[in-house]
Amino acid sequence: MKTKTLLKRFLPYYKPYAGIMVTDLFCAALTTVCELVLPMILRYITDIGMNDLPSLTVRTILMIGGVYFALRIIDGMASYYMAYTGHVMGAAIETDMREDAFGHLQKLSDNYFNNTKVGQIMSRITSDLFDVTEFAHHCPEEFFIAFLKASVAFVVLARINFWLTAIIFVLIPIMAISCSYFNIQVRKAFKRQRNHIGELNARIEDSLLGNKVVRAFANEAVELKKFGHDNQEFLQIKRQTYKYMAAFQNTIRIFDGLMYVVVIVAGGLFMIRGQIAPADLVAYTLYVTTLLATIRRIIEFAEQFQRGMTGIERFTELMDAKIDIFDEEGAVPLQDVQGAITFNHVSFEYPDDHTPVLSDINLKIRPGEKVALVGPSGGGKTTLCNLIPRFYDPTGGGIEIDGQDIRNVTLKSLRSHVGVVQQDVYLFSGSVYENIEYGRPGATREEVIEAAKLAGAHDFITELKEGYDTYVGERGVKLSGGQKQRISIARVFLKAPKVLLLDEATAALDNESEHLVSASLDKLAAGRTTLTIAHRLTTIHGADRILVLSGNQIVEEGNHETLMERKGIYYQLYTSASIGEKKAEA
Repeated sequence: MKTKTLLKRFLPYYKPYAGIMVTDLFCAALTTVCELVLPMILRYITDIGMNDLPSLTVRTILMIGGVYFALRIIDGMASYYMAYTGHVMGAAIETDMREDAFGHLQKLSDNYFNNTKVGQIMSRITSDLFDVTEFAHHCPEEFFIAFLKASVAFVVLARINFWLTAIIFVLIPIMAISCSYFNIQVRKAFKRQRNHIGELNARIEDSLLGNKVVRAFANEAVELKKFGHDNQEFLQIKRQTYKYMAAFQNTIRIFDGLMYVVVIVAGGLFMIRGQIAPADLVAYTLYVTTLLATIRRIIEFAEQFQRGMTGIERFTELMDAKIDIFDEEGAVPLQDVQGAITFNHVSFEYPDDHTPVLSDINLKIRPGEKVALVGPSGGGKTTLCNLIPRFYDPTGGGIEIDGQDIRNVTLKSLRSHVGVVQQDVYLFSGSVYENIEYGRPGATREEVIEAAKLAGAHDFITELKEGYDTYVGERGVKLSGGQKQRISIARVFLKAPKVLLLDEATAALDNESEHLVSASLDKLAAGRTTLTIAHRLTTIHGADRILVLSGNQIVEEGNHETLMERKGIYYQLYTSASIGEKKAEA
């Protein structure tokens, strides 16, 4: 992205801190004045000392020293404000941007997360924004100081000797043009660094989360090799970055020296011809030194500038990620839910590959009805359930709950009435209590315990070392699969939704755990409209209706007895599953 575009996107973040920014720039002006006064003082003292030494009294020198000391005190106070409050402002802007990024992530659909590595996302909302603190503080400050110094220096130097000043200021744009190529390359290199940090984070996360698989297959060496390759590639990117930075800084040093040569040679010649006084040449040299120091500081800041712009660019790319699922204009809360669900000619295909998953689905589910979804893998069972809470939107047709199109109700109210229990249980790092309370934040401890009892989880929880305050570990690694599943069921009990989606909730459990969890699920489903994706078909005999999905459509429908009599796809699936289970038991 162009720098102008990025700055336009970034500038609104200064608005809440406009007062601090104005004060910071005022302090920057004060420090600049203090720095520019010194050459004038030395010029004055030198001129009097060479031309009228008797008039230079002790009182005069002490007065000049007192004035300069007072200016240095002002300079110190202004510098403190810039260093402290200015940096806090930068950190606050970074914090605001990170909150916006995280808030935007909450609005993105599953499609975004399916196609984006978590390591890249983490990099964009953490390390990419670290440099924004320095950028947000120093960028306006440094350029403002540079403008003041360059303007004042030009006026003062031109009054001393216009032609020498003209030569100096002609060299400055030539230097800027010469450095621009390396500046662009440094920006590109920083962008590559940021991208690769995201890849490196993704590699580390993938390896650490799968560490049990790594150890089970004794593939530590394989992981080390893959990480070593990525790590060395990162080193090569940084080497390229430092190469351009070195060339960039060396170009500056060459022009820096060239300007001093011009001052020495041209200034000396002008002094021989009587076109510049010795005292003026001293002041001139000091102002040129100040000017060069300013240019050098801007050049050094260029690295920080490019780091900041890279962070802003990566932030902007994240914020530009399209929100697919959102509240339509005029959306109203879903209230007094009974649980009737209607699919009207619903079709769906994933946006990235456009492969049809569901085609012209028409389905009516009564309030409180227990519906089981079966069929071959890839038949669209999970997708059909995911459309109800709007994890995705249909590409054709519509879905209604109690006669209301779900696209016309708010997402928050819709999802608050839909409970999901999945095969792959996710527990947050924290205590058992915190994970159950997540179903309804703010619930009382008594309500949490009651939900655990209904889920059949209370007994094993009380046997844990710290009971409900037991730390479950990252992703619940300290608990068994059955324990995690019952905690997730307790979480849904606490939420008390009217519509329940069970996505192969017992598929990964052993027989004993499956029996316990199934009993909990039966309690949970009582009085609720329930859609169950079945892994073991022997567990859905009691369903009011069974839907067989195949070839993107509902191909069979009825209860267990009716479908068995037809001897169609369900009969074949059930028979094969029964034979498989008997062999497993044998």
